[in-house]
Amino acid sequence: MPVHQLVRRSVPTVVVALALVGALSACSTPATSPPTSSGIPSTVPSSFPTEVSPPGDVPDTQAYVVFTSADHTYSIKVPEGWAQSTKAGVTTFTDKLNSIAIASSASAAAPTVPSVRSATVPNIAASVPKFALGTIAAFKRPGGSGVMVTYLDDSPPSAVTGSVVRNAVELFVFWKNGKRVSVTLTSPQGADNVDPWNIVTRSFAWLG
Repeated sequence: MPVHQLVRRSVPTVVVALALVGALSACSTPATSPPTSSGIPSTVPSSFPTEVSPPGDVPDTQAYVVFTSADHTYSIKVPEGWAQSTKAGVTTFTDKLNSIAIASSASAAAPTVPSVRSATVPNIAASVPKFALGTIAAFKRPGGSGVMVTYLDDSPPSAVTGSVVRNAVELFVFWKNGKRVSVTLTSPQGADNVDPWNIVTRSFAWLG
């Protein structure tokens, strides 16, 4: 076959091949992603860190008000806005999973670590589910002194879900001149309420 006929027959093949290469090149070219509205990649941390608190944390911005007992024996600060109720001589302030219960009674002798261990602790253990004793120790606060007990228990079942919460409880027993005041601070186990509970217990004051 003459050479000029070979050349003419080869031209269409070359053109088709070049067209295919161009099409493949266009398909393989990566698309350029549009910039984000902020222009900052999502991996850059915010200058305002996100605070993640376990359920039950009392906010640092919480305001407090003074509660005075009906007989004007003592006063104590409690978180403002918490629901207040009184039943069987116990005044309770609650908000979500936290509570502060205050009760007063006559007591001839000041509480001691041995007396609380032998009398108070068994009474608590018999009245709350899944009681687990923590510590028993004497304490001093600006407004008074006494004995402190820490323990764990289960909350009453939720009326909606039936579930319970494992609680961390701090009981402060104040005493003066035959008067005993018990302050029970309850929050979910793992909640960071050290500062709020300090505000409450350090505000306690005898008025008479």
